[in-house]
Amino acid sequence: MQRLFCSRWIISGVSLAVGTGIGVALSGASDRFHGENNLLRKIPVIPIPSVNAASELLPYPQAQLTPSKSTAAVKYGFPSLSHIRSRESHVTCYDARNRTPAWVIEQLNAGTLSGTSDRKLCDFKEDDSVHVYHRATNSDYRGSGFDRGHLAAAANHKWSQKAMDDTFYLSNVAPQNPHLNQNAWNNLEKYCRSLTKHYENVYVCSGPLYLPRQELDGKMYVKYQVIGKNHVAVPTHFFKVVILEKKHGEVELRPYVMPNAPVDEKIPLERFLVPIESIERASGLLFVPNILKRTNNLQAISAKA
Repeated sequence: MQRLFCSRWIISGVSLAVGTGIGVALSGASDRFHGENNLLRKIPVIPIPSVNAASELLPYPQAQLTPSKSTAAVKYGFPSLSHIRSRESHVTCYDARNRTPAWVIEQLNAGTLSGTSDRKLCDFKEDDSVHVYHRATNSDYRGSGFDRGHLAAAANHKWSQKAMDDTFYLSNVAPQNPHLNQNAWNNLEKYCRSLTKHYENVYVCSGPLYLPRQELDGKMYVKYQVIGKNHVAVPTHFFKVVILEKKHGEVELRPYVMPNAPVDEKIPLERFLVPIESIERASGLLFVPNILKRTNNLQAISAKA
């Protein structure tokens, strides 16, 4: 599959209509983001894929274990399988090594955003379905300087007190810079909620990234901090892939990446749109894998200053 780059450039102050599929290539996945002002750089506009889910569903191949010597090798069990957990409000894949989610996916619509659930009744809690060796605790975050950043946002699930409570499991949380969590990331969450007014369903997949950066010796390294006695990994960046479902079956993707650092909330959210492939390559994940993303479905939409 090919991606075509447009010749136009995003500049500060871009105005975009709600519902358009516009993306921008992040200027290097390993940008250092030294200070807030380093975020404003010219980056090329690229199209976001729009596909028809009704006509282009493809079977997703499943791994099969055929009888052989390999079956004998796992006589005493598999060291690990996918750590998938289904909650009232979201589904998460837990990264036992990093003590954070690998990804969290949730469905938003008008129904999930309304209700009488009260955040004040919720408390962050350990996920006792995670083995104690791999579990994050509240004490890991205490005094660390990082927020317990929700991946599935509590405000997305007012429809049920249990649904909101479930977002407070630490298996739905990653260490997040307070300035990012309370400002730009919060704005992105609000924007996702606003999209429910224009789309049938809004599916949001969020997760951490650990991106490489070039050091003084000219080589690329993946380096990140860990916090607490359980060594909870601090992501270098976060992604949010928004899957917009239209009434007639079309699906539109809007992939965002933000650095886990202070971000000027005056920067338009469109500045953080990236090609979906950049997140897939960096995360090892594939989004909407059962939908064929064809080149002829790409819609190049011009940005208007």
